[in-house]
Amino acid sequence: MTSEKIPRYRVDGIISLEVIKELGLFPPEERLKKGPVVLIECPEKIPCNICVSACPFGAISMDSIIDIPKVDWDKCTGCATCVALCPGLAIFVVDLSKEDKAYITVPHEFIPAPDVGEEVILLNKEGKRVGKGKVVRVFERNKTYVVTVEVPRELVFEVRAIWVERRK
Repeated sequence: MTSEKIPRYRVDGIISLEVIKELGLFPPEERLKKGPVVLIECPEKIPCNICVSACPFGAISMDSIIDIPKVDWDKCTGCATCVALCPGLAIFVVDLSKEDKAYITVPHEFIPAPDVGEEVILLNKEGKRVGKGKVVRVFERNKTYVVTVEVPRELVFEVRAIWVERRK
């Protein structure tokens, strides 16, 4: 039997910001202030490198196909192309460049797709409701909607999904 501790995210499927930071996947504070930037929550060394070829700016790289992605923060524009193509739904874009607003871009694979201007329910990594946000951008690629939502600043690193709640 091994004495190695099993990472918590392997038990509950929820990766903490501390682990993201330890892996070097968290954008530096200076970069967060400049505009939209990718946030990759991919801690596993699995054979996947779709994000590398998806990035039109060459901002994401890997030493091998079974490594953890690395981000060149100076090259990332926060375009969100990688968000739509990640099969693990593990890539997001955060934008803290506005003083009074924050934005999170998330993959959304549910119907209905939200409309720009619509209010949506914000969900955390556990799928729990944490607030409401306003949709500011929606595009579709690879049968995945990519949705940018204006959220309270204190929730930008907590929100990982949205729920469109339409009543009949």
